[in-house]
Amino acid sequence: MPLERLKRKLTTEVLWIYILSLLSNKSMYAYEVKKEIEKNFSFAPARITSYIVLYNLEKGGYVTSEWEDSETGRPNRKYYIITDSGKELLNEGKKFINTIMSKIE
Repeated sequence: MPLERLKRKLTTEVLWIYILSLLSNKSMYAYEVKKEIEKNFSFAPARITSYIVLYNLEKGGYVTSEWEDSETGRPNRKYYIITDSGKELLNEGKKFINTIMSKIE
């Protein structure tokens, strides 16, 4: 029971850090973000959860979005791009996690 709670707290409840980490490598559309989380981090957030987190990150200025049309060779989808503020938040989050891990170890 405690381990399951820890897993939930460190995955779904801080989904933003996983999303920013993925977007730091390339722009992605929402469904792609969800699939990449499953592939790279081995957990599956609910689809609506991913959309809500992306919306809140955009609202906070940590990501921006743009629609790509078929003229670029990509399907007409809304792609999310990490901003400088998002990169800063990601780095601060990583530092915090590393600090906690060093204290635990």
